[in-house]
Order: sequence, then structure tokens, then C-alpha cells
Amino acid sequence: MPLPMIQPTLSASVFLLVACLLALPSLADENQRKPNLILILADDLGYGDVGFLGSPEVLTPHLDRLALEGLSMTRMRANCTVCSPTRAALLTGVYADRAGVPGVIRTHADNSWGFLDPDRSTLPDRLGKLGYRTAIVGKWHLGLTSPNLPNQRGFDHFHGFLGDMMDDYVTHLRHGQNYMRLNEQTITPAGHATDLFTDWAIDFVRDASESEDDPFFLYLAYNAPHFPIQPPAEYLAEVNRRLPELDDKRAKNVAFVEHLDTSIGRFLTAIDEIGIGGNTIVAFTSDNGGSLSHSQNNDPWYGGKQEHFDGGLRVPCVVRFPGVIEPGSRSDEPALTFDLGATMLRYAGGRSGDGDDAVSLDGLFRGEAMPRDRPLYFVRREGGGRYGGLAYHAVIAGKWKLMRNDPFSPLMLFDLESDPSEQNNVANGNPGVVARLKKQLSLHVQRGGGVRWQ
Repeated sequence: MPLPMIQPTLSASVFLLVACLLALPSLADENQRKPNLILILADDLGYGDVGFLGSPEVLTPHLDRLALEGLSMTRMRANCTVCSPTRAALLTGVYADRAGVPGVIRTHADNSWGFLDPDRSTLPDRLGKLGYRTAIVGKWHLGLTSPNLPNQRGFDHFHGFLGDMMDDYVTHLRHGQNYMRLNEQTITPAGHATDLFTDWAIDFVRDASESEDDPFFLYLAYNAPHFPIQPPAEYLAEVNRRLPELDDKRAKNVAFVEHLDTSIGRFLTAIDEIGIGGNTIVAFTSDNGGSLSHSQNNDPWYGGKQEHFDGGLRVPCVVRFPGVIEPGSRSDEPALTFDLGATMLRYAGGRSGDGDDAVSLDGLFRGEAMPRDRPLYFVRREGGGRYGGLAYHAVIAGKWKLMRNDPFSPLMLFDLESDPSEQNNVANGNPGVVARLKKQLSLHVQRGGGVRWQ
């Protein structure tokens, strides 16, 4: 016997409507592909060496285009004033010393000042669990042997350079050793490293984009413009023609950055041609400020690489995410490199762990302010006569910055609101502020002291 037709009452109709609406988010989550994630990291690129931040000499039309299409973060600081610690913080979401990398990891053990904590989960570890295909193309610089090879730290694919720096961008050697790898296989590719990394990144994106189901995370880490400054001859010739007043050292650096910009432009064009740009987050930044001794420019900030002055910490940064980030926007909210990793994890559907130090910028993209009461902490450990194997630190809390640039000099205090160029050390006149920040700093040192770095 068939059941009688039942006309729903108003309350029943409302119930059905609410039930359908509640079901919509889960249906959208199931049917909408997660965004692809691309993080491009330059090496030693100075704040004043890109067009979109006002460089009068360096032409960077492709990075300028990225800035016009995304958000320029004018108060982004690197997690460290040198290479390895920033990379460790970025990939772990914790301050560098808590990841076991307070200083530069190098080829020889007696001059290596970090060991990436094998027990610390990484961004590619977490993204892999969320269904992402993960890859690093370019410079690794977080270990030369097991257990700290890229494929052992969460990356499905590695095509690049294991070591700290190349002694030559064409031979790709370091101390006479070849550290170029395809996963764990030694390779001997021909060509300028910047061009090779761009080719390999495009190859990966094309291959990964063929999957209709799995999104990807690509960490594209260039060696350029880290010294030795080796632009292709045609780029140097063009700079010499356009800017004949530049000395040779500066002209080479300008040409080197312009070559990097061309490569990034070629990569961005490939993304457009493949057709994935609309659902891809692209972030670009540098691992630290430029090297003053190699004629790199950090204007308008004082100091450079290896120093805790803002010239060594402030870095160019752009994030593009169509439909989420307003094109051509700018933000002066303070942030650190590892916040970019936390942001990508958030958009992938994950959350930072309870012990993470990084914070997601997704609220900032919606126009919300970052927490300005968050202290920003910096450390570098180094050998040699100037440092003696000891660490030196800095902390920023609100408008105040307490810092030094080697372990033996007195601490300096700067009011970044009234003195952004860090010309006036006001430590003597503010003993209470110095005492408070020293106490904050000591707590950070204690937390990092529990992690082995050798």
C-alpha cells in the first residue's frame, strides 16, 4: 500500500531549507580544488634592488607586475640575516634555533652551525598529509646527508642544489664538489643555474597540473643573486649601455637581478599558459637582506646581510592570490618569512601546531591587522674571530628593537617609530625598556637552547 503524500508544514519547509544550506559548505569543500601553492625565494636580494620598492637602477618588470597583481608587504622581515636559519624557520614554522638551525649549515663540520631537527615536522610533511604533491626546485641548504635530504623531509620531488652556495653558476660546484641532484641522484646539467631552476620549475608545474585531483606545493629557491655575482654577458652589456656611470661591481649586480627577474617572468608566464593562475597562491621574498660588500642595495634601511639592522632583515615580499587579495594593495603590517608558510598551510586546509611560532596572514588578506604585540625574535650563531662560535640576537617588541651584531658588543636599543633608519642608540636613556626586552630575549634563548644544533 503506497504511503500517502505529506504536504510539509511551514516549519518543516524551513527545516528542509536550513538542512540544505548547512550541507552547502561541505559540498563546496568536496568539489572545489584546493589552491596550488608556490613560494619563490631569492637569495640575498636587497630591499632596494627591485623596481616596485623604488629602485632607480634595477629594472624588474616581472616582479613589478606581480606586485600590481597582488599585495606588497613593506614590513616583511626575514627570520634571519643569513641563509639557513631563515629556510629552517620557513619550513618548520618555528624560530630557527628551535628548529636546530641558529646559523649557516656548511660543507665542513668545523664551520657548520646548525642541524635541522629530525623530529620537527615540516611544511611539506603537513601539506603532503593534506593531499598535496610537494616539490623543491633550487637551493636546499639544510643538510648534505641523511636524515636531512629534501626527499627525507617531506618533499616528493627535488631538483636542485644541496649546498650553501655555488662557487660558479655555470659549473655549479662548491669546494670542487657537485651538489646538483635530481631527488638523490647526482646530475651534471649544463647552463646557468638560474635558467636551469626556472626550466625545472616549469617542468614540475606542467606535470603536476595534469592531475585534476591533487594540488601542488612548489618551493622555488633560487641561488641568485647570492655571490659570486655572475650575470649572463648580454645582461651586463645592456646594463653598461643603459647605466654607463655605474662601476663594474654595481653593474654586475644590477644585471644579475635583472636576469633573475626575467627568469621569474618566464615562470609566471608558464603558469598563465598552463591555466592555473586563478587558483594558485604565489608568494615571493628573499631569505635576508643584500650583501653590502657585494654592492647590493637595501635602501632605505641601514645595514645589510649578517647584521640585525633592518638592512639585513627587511626584504621584498609580494603575495598574489586572485579573487582573495586585492590587486595592487600594500600593507605595512609586520611579519616574518615563516608566516608565509603558515599562510599556505591555512589555505590548504591545515592549521599550525600548538608549538608553532609562525602566524597565518589570511586575516591580513581580508583587511585585518596583524597582532602588533607579538615579539619578533632573531638569532645568528657563527664562527671565526669576530663571533667565536657564539650567538647574537635581536628582538622587536612594538616600536622598540634591542639588538647587536656580534656576541661581544653592547646591546643597542632603537625606537623604530621615531628612528626607522636606526641611527640613534637610546639604550642609556631607557634602562627599563632594555631590562624588559632582555628578559623577553632570555626566554626565547631558553626555548631554543633545548634543541641540539650539532
